[in-house]
Amino acid sequence: MSTLRTPSLGPIVGHTTDTSCRLWIAASDALDEKGVAEDIRTIGVIGVLGSNGRVAGEDIFYFRLRREYHRTGTFNLGVDVNLWRNETERKQLKPFLLTPATHYRVRMASLNVDDAGSIDDEVSSESVVHRLPASSVWAKDLNRVGVDKVYVEAEFTTQARVDATAAPQPLSFLLGSCRYPGLAWQRRDSDAIFAPMLEAHGDAQFVLMVGDQIYADLYNRAIPIGRADTYKEFEERYHTAFGSPSIGRLLSHKPTYMILDDHEIEDNWTQDRIAKCGTKRTLFNWAMGAYMSYQWSHGPRFDDSYVQSRVMSGNDQYLKQRSVNQLFYDFSCSNYPFFVLDTRTQRFLEDVPGALADNHLLGRPSLHPAEPGQLDRLCAWLRHMQEDRGNMPKFVVTSSVFVPNGVDTAGEGERYDRRKNASDAWSAFPSTRSAVLETIAQYQVQNVVFLSGDIHCSNISELQLDSGAQSIHAYAVTSSAFYWPFSFADGDPAGYVHDSRSPRTPDSFALKNKPGAMDYRTWAFTQADNFARLDLHPGSAELVVQFYGTDGQPLMTRKQNDQVNEQPERLQLLPW
Repeated sequence: MSTLRTPSLGPIVGHTTDTSCRLWIAASDALDEKGVAEDIRTIGVIGVLGSNGRVAGEDIFYFRLRREYHRTGTFNLGVDVNLWRNETERKQLKPFLLTPATHYRVRMASLNVDDAGSIDDEVSSESVVHRLPASSVWAKDLNRVGVDKVYVEAEFTTQARVDATAAPQPLSFLLGSCRYPGLAWQRRDSDAIFAPMLEAHGDAQFVLMVGDQIYADLYNRAIPIGRADTYKEFEERYHTAFGSPSIGRLLSHKPTYMILDDHEIEDNWTQDRIAKCGTKRTLFNWAMGAYMSYQWSHGPRFDDSYVQSRVMSGNDQYLKQRSVNQLFYDFSCSNYPFFVLDTRTQRFLEDVPGALADNHLLGRPSLHPAEPGQLDRLCAWLRHMQEDRGNMPKFVVTSSVFVPNGVDTAGEGERYDRRKNASDAWSAFPSTRSAVLETIAQYQVQNVVFLSGDIHCSNISELQLDSGAQSIHAYAVTSSAFYWPFSFADGDPAGYVHDSRSPRTPDSFALKNKPGAMDYRTWAFTQADNFARLDLHPGSAELVVQFYGTDGQPLMTRKQNDQVNEQPERLQLLPW
């Protein structure tokens, strides 16, 4: 009989609610070592520890680790049931029920089944389960300790159940991006920052990693050395990134939400490259296959979206329909809503050189209300969250920076348009940016906070939106990089606009379809490797932001009042 094997990577604690948690592993790499992977199917095994610290047989479940996801897989504990042998058995199975605000520990392993045949998508779980013993037989293996253990362990705490009519609760989470892997002798340095994220901030409810979790192009997309251009090389990037000790402990103990940026594919990626170069389609397919396996699979699904439980009318009814997987998603924690954007795989810089009007960051505009795109869904989400949750803070996660813009793009005219077009930020996409700001202005969407990474220079911005209506409160927080040893190469604070109304860096943004303009002020710049902690305090209506360095200590930054110190920045929001 087959034996349990220790996963080669994981576990990762993903999307967590008050009654569910997505838990991810990658199978043992023993198959690759033996060269027989095509003749083997792989099964995940997960067991939940009871109050006595042991796994009971009835709390063990099978799940698929599919070939098309390179033998990775996710079990949604609290929702998924054990694999079944037939329809009668399926109807009798029940999930392991999770209780809100409760701490859990699980153990996960993989199991190989000899079964040469077609790809997993064409093979039913029933046919695979007939080759397996009852899942309860693995209790002894999942209770081994010491050198004999053949599992990995994760722990997590479910969210508290929030009554929408109850008083708002505090919220704490961590934010960061851009983990350059470093050369061989730098691997320990690139992993160091994740230790204090867990050790000193265990009370944070989750972590947001907003792009460049891997660097597929280690040096530059034009330099073939260190550039991933096979699926195996993309996979190796993920094993190197997620397999290092400190990030491994963080990912196995804290719910983590991820979204890609360019380096998951190649530097400054846009979808136009597929049409311009035939080899880019293959590169994109490899990159997306790896991304779906290692990042997307443990995140929220469309079934988790707020649209599923909201009563919709008119064209909003079409928001409940989506026939294919997309990379953008939304979720809530303690009733605070988050919309996580995909600003890479739907990014188009059209054919007119230097022109901005035909650039699209969140997909091309929808041509019919029955076919809502990412931009339509974001604007609807902004409107709905203001209608349903009032002034409760609303977080828009965008790997590309909303503000500030580069000083080289601050101006009007053809020369500045060319520079904006060459940039990697929202300034290159005025139509998309205007649509978002017009929605905020028209529906008086308050307390929007844009969360970003990418630019290797952390900062805080306050947005001022002059649209003839009441004052709009909005901010942007950028945290980057987790690790970037080339501070001399980019990220200089002098390269970013500090005040869009300054004559030296004029960067006011006029709305395209409505009267009004957006301006902003930016401060708290730091190029030091960092992550940000954000704390919402409903009692004082504040968002508290603090940047921490690799050693876990607060970083010295200039505050909004021009004082320079290590104190957190306290951003005043409208009461909610």
